[in-house]
Amino acid sequence: MPSVDVVSRVDMQSLDNAANNVKREIAGRFDFKNVPTEVTLDRKTKRVHVVSGDDMKVKAIIDMLVSQCIRLKVDPKCLDPREIEETSHNTVKADIYIKEGLSDELRRSMVKQIKGLKMKVQAAMQEDHVRISGKKKDDLQDIIKLLREQDYDIPLQFVNMKD
Repeated sequence: MPSVDVVSRVDMQSLDNAANNVKREIAGRFDFKNVPTEVTLDRKTKRVHVVSGDDMKVKAIIDMLVSQCIRLKVDPKCLDPREIEETSHNTVKADIYIKEGLSDELRRSMVKQIKGLKMKVQAAMQEDHVRISGKKKDDLQDIIKLLREQDYDIPLQFVNMKD
């Protein structure tokens, strides 16, 4: 019986490469010359910490990070930038959290939506993903197409397709 898993994962190595590329790009830009700037990726807390001279520079760094993510095929929906805050050293900082995994609420709504289609497929919540199984592979592909068209705030991947 064919099945597929719906997950939301982020390739942390590619995100690390994107952060390093942003650091390299900052080093070569004239508008960041003599401005204390820091971009760090913390894998444990799953966030990117950005510190720079003013709001516009922090926003420029966030834009650079998004463009590097696109270039390295990391979906920018996984980035969740927070408010820009002032620090005590005449600089500003921002944290960009990395969204990964499907929440319980999102998994429930996916299962409910799939069951509401009245197709001959079964959807079940697993540990951190949703498993969809059915008799026909074409039905699974229709479900995948439908889920891709929905606007979830996180990137979805469809893995572990079995016949």
